[in-house]
Amino acid sequence: MNKYASTSIKSKWRKTKWMLRDSRLRPYIPETLQFSKGSLQSMLKRHTVLYFKPTGGSGGNRIIRIVKTSSGAYKLKGSRNATVSSVDALYHQLKSYSKSRGYLLQKGINLENTNGRPFDIRVMVQKPDSGKWRTTALFTKIGRQGKVVNNYNQGGKVAFLPETLRGAGYSAGKIDYTTKKLSRLGENAGYCFDRHLKGFRELGLDVAIDKSGRYWILETNTRPQFYPLRNKMNKSAYLRILKYAKQYGRYK
Repeated sequence: MNKYASTSIKSKWRKTKWMLRDSRLRPYIPETLQFSKGSLQSMLKRHTVLYFKPTGGSGGNRIIRIVKTSSGAYKLKGSRNATVSSVDALYHQLKSYSKSRGYLLQKGINLENTNGRPFDIRVMVQKPDSGKWRTTALFTKIGRQGKVVNNYNQGGKVAFLPETLRGAGYSAGKIDYTTKKLSRLGENAGYCFDRHLKGFRELGLDVAIDKSGRYWILETNTRPQFYPLRNKMNKSAYLRILKYAKQYGRYK
């Protein structure tokens, strides 16, 4: 049995900087800054919703959504729930919660809905022994009411892309366009990462579509999970993922 041999990077900030340097990917990256009092103040001047996420986290854990209300207060929801009346108080809440761990601030995206529920999209790309990146899976994560993220282990539902897009009112032609667009984004990300470090064989992009139809790469995972798909995807697609994964020592 081969040993797992795909490069993995935890730092979301490092991966974000790589994509921001790529002209093909830069337009799809929402404003993201390292957490500090200055970055918090500047981003709140431009955005009414921010996400506070750990630089090295996964699974949607330890994420807080910050919403600026019409009265000027700030509501925190997620891993910490509170309402504070000033930016200073907000900063101290977040600083206390972070406990000196690295965190990022990211512009909040007004997600497209399917049948009244928000969703984002996982784009799975793999590089087989041929060396060419291929999109091997596109599926959606449909959020649960009251949650700030759509992840499977946060109560989200895994679904097929076409049925999710139909629930959002997409025509057959628009679904086809979206599928091709997402595939290009994933493969472009693969080649972008290759220019910075050797050894990547798989990536999982979390992509959002906002209410205006714009695409956003929320983050890119270098060891993406696809175990939720075992009972959801058709057998041939799941076997295709495993076929490529076995080439670099991954068996589930």
